Formats: sequence, structure tokens, C-alpha cells
Amino acid sequence: MKISIALIGRPNVGKSRLFNRLVGRRVSIVHDQPGVTRDVIIQEAKNGIIFMDTGGIGLDSREENDVTQAIEEQIKFAIRIADIIFFVVDARVGCTSLDYEIAKRLRRSDKKILLIANKVDLEREVHRSDNFYDLSFGMPIAVSAEHGYGEGELRKIIDGYADKKEEKILSTTDNNNINICLTGRPNVGKSSIANALLKKNRIIVSPIAGTTRDVVSDDITFRNNGKEYCIRLTDTAGLREKKKINSSVEFFSSLRSTHAMDEAHIVFLIIDALSGITRQDKKLAGYALKRGKCFAVVVNKWDLACKSIKYGCVGSYRSIADFQKGFSLAIRKELFALSQFPILFISAKTGFAIENIFCESVCLFERASQTISTGKLNRIIQNLIERHPPALVSGKRFKIYYAVQSGHFPFQLKIFCNRLQRLMQSYRQYLENNIREAFDLMGCPLIFDFIDKEERYTEKTA
Repeated sequence: MKISIALIGRPNVGKSRLFNRLVGRRVSIVHDQPGVTRDVIIQEAKNGIIFMDTGGIGLDSREENDVTQAIEEQIKFAIRIADIIFFVVDARVGCTSLDYEIAKRLRRSDKKILLIANKVDLEREVHRSDNFYDLSFGMPIAVSAEHGYGEGELRKIIDGYADKKEEKILSTTDNNNINICLTGRPNVGKSSIANALLKKNRIIVSPIAGTTRDVVSDDITFRNNGKEYCIRLTDTAGLREKKKINSSVEFFSSLRSTHAMDEAHIVFLIIDALSGITRQDKKLAGYALKRGKCFAVVVNKWDLACKSIKYGCVGSYRSIADFQKGFSLAIRKELFALSQFPILFISAKTGFAIENIFCESVCLFERASQTISTGKLNRIIQNLIERHPPALVSGKRFKIYYAVQSGHFPFQLKIFCNRLQRLMQSYRQYLENNIREAFDLMGCPLIFDFIDKEERYTEKTA
């Protein structure tokens, strides 16, 4: 297995900034406000070392007692699975009573501990780290996560850890690696769904909207029809409309969430069964469309909807199947800008149909990964044209000379034609719908890259 290192310490000692420097990119949100990091953030650096950023031990927040307790549980999880612990302290503040308490706790863990004195910006400030010898973890490594002082020495130590342990990497080809992202408004159950799929309390769940702030990813192996897939599941912070974002923490959190969507193969839009599609849901769906992502809608809390049907609280629907059909039609009507896409009905609370998310992930991935023979593609297009020729425009018709598949993720077709201005919108829609049906591209983005005699034009659909 690969070496894993957890960064542990009290709030606001610079763990997230050091974590970002060690992994080589901005992953964790960095902010002066204590308690910004809540879930355990896991990232692999280029040298193969796995780093874990954690929330601050001893966060005092009367308003968020449940969240604070959940953060503590996440920290216990990180300590338990880590091979090495970086105990991060603040050299400017000096050794505090909470540092002593954390030191006692870490000694009980029986793990290898490296003491890191952060916020030493210059060599003449190294003496500040001397205050931490009483913690009994040996000589502290003086660093500045913000300015990079001491980074070279720390990296030499880390590289030494990597050399001492042989890596055993699961053999999984790139063709079997699927990156999926759960997105949606706050409090629709994204984190509960992620925990149910991972079958562990990997992510903090709370009725307080906005509990998840960082993007949290985890890998899981999923078998489908005898084939093994490595699925990277990414849970994102609930995204609100820009005008409702009222803090810099929430702003950076939204940036991380949209970046996670950019990195994913498949975006699952999570909605609440009792509230349906909102304006923010439409914006999130539109973002996935613009980015050319495979797309599906997941209706969570379906157990509550079923109870409402049972007690006759939802209109005139007579059965759950009837309500589900009506709900699906309403979703498609609201998201009319998108073509056909899968709709899954689940309950994270009861576990109802939860694994359908992984099954649908595989289906969408396989659809978008398929390679179409050029001959078959051109035969289908020619048959479509013969069955329903384009309309005359100024006495002439739009013609397609040749088509070829030019990309995956998004699924892209390069189409050579005569004059693009002769292609009417209704006919383009006719071609799209039938090509999508012919190659089973439901839920997959489809890009037409038109090349006519005068110019090149690209049009995206999903």
C-alpha cells in the first residue's frame, strides 16, 4: 500500500496551507477563520505519497456542536488509517495547553509522529520552534507553509519515507477508471448519498446547510457484469446562487465544487424529492452541459415522497409509480434544454436503490467511451438524409459529405458539409435525436463539429 500522512493539529495552525504546498496544488480551502476544514481531504502527491488534511482538534463552537463532534470523528478516522502523522504547531503563538493535550492523544495512537513548527518565515525565526521540545517528539521541523521556508528539508524526509516502503498498486487500466461528481443545492443529501455508496461515514452529515465546504473524494472498486471498475466518487459543497453567497469561505468552496465538476466524467445532479427542480438546479445542469459532461438526475429522499403518496398528501396521484412518472415528466420539462438523460429515484437514508448510481455510472461511461466505425456512422447519416431530406434554402439543400468520430468525453463528431447556413435548427435536432438513439447516447454529451467549405463551426448538445 502507499504511504499515507495525516496533518493533525489545533485550529488555524496552517494545516491546509501546508497540505496544499505538499500536494502541489490548491485543494483545501485556506482561510484565517478557524474550523474551515471539516471533512478529511485526501490527495495523492506526484511522489505517490497520500496526504490527509484534517479539521482542527479542539474547535470550540457552541452553535455547531453536532458538526464539531463529527469533525472529531473524522480526525480519529485519519489518525487510525495514517502511517505517519505530521503534528503541526504554530511557531508564532508558541506551545499551548491544547498542543499538550493533542500530544498526549497522538502518543496513544502508536503512530510515527513528526513535529512541524509552521509559520517560521525566515531563518532568524527558527529559534521560535525551540518552545516545542517539551512535547517530546524530538527536534521540530521549522517551515513556512505560506512562503516555502524549510520545504526542501521536509520533502527530503518525506521522500525517505517513500523509499522505505514498497508500493503495491491495484492494477486498473485507465479504461476502467470512472470519475463521478455529486452536485446540487445545500441539504439535498449529497454527503449522505456518498457515505451510503462508500458504506462508511466518510463525510460529515448534518442538518445544518453548508456543513460540507471542501470537495471530498474517495475511491471504490465496483464490479459490474464480471468487469472491475475503479470509481472515484467526489462529493461537493452545496452550491447556492451567487447573490446568496455571503462569505469568502463559501465563495472558495463554490470554486472547488465547479472545478470538481470540470474534472469528472459524469455529473449527478442531486435534487430533493419534496422540492423538485429549482432555478439553481437548472444552472447546475446548464454548467454540466457547457462542460460537455455525462449527466443524470438523482432524486433523493424518495422514501419521504412515498410516505406522502401513502397518506394522500401529493395531489391526485393514485400510486407511487404514477407519481414517479409524473415527477420524471416534470423534471424533463424543467430541464428542456438538455436531451434525454437518466433519472434515478433513491433514498440515502434507507439505502433504497442507492447502488443504481454506480450501475448508471458504468452505463454512461461505456456509452461515452464507445468508438463508432466511420462506415457505420456515415451509413446511418445517409439513411437519415434519404428518409427525411433537408429543406430547400434559396433553392439549394444542406449536404453532408462525410462524418467521423473525433473524440470521447465529450462524444464528438466531425461533420464535413457544403454550407452550414443551410442547416435549419429543426433538421439539426432531427439528426441529433436519431444519431443519439442509434448509438444509445442517452445522458452523454454530443458535439457536432461542422466543417463547411468556408468556415468551421462547433455546436454542443447534451
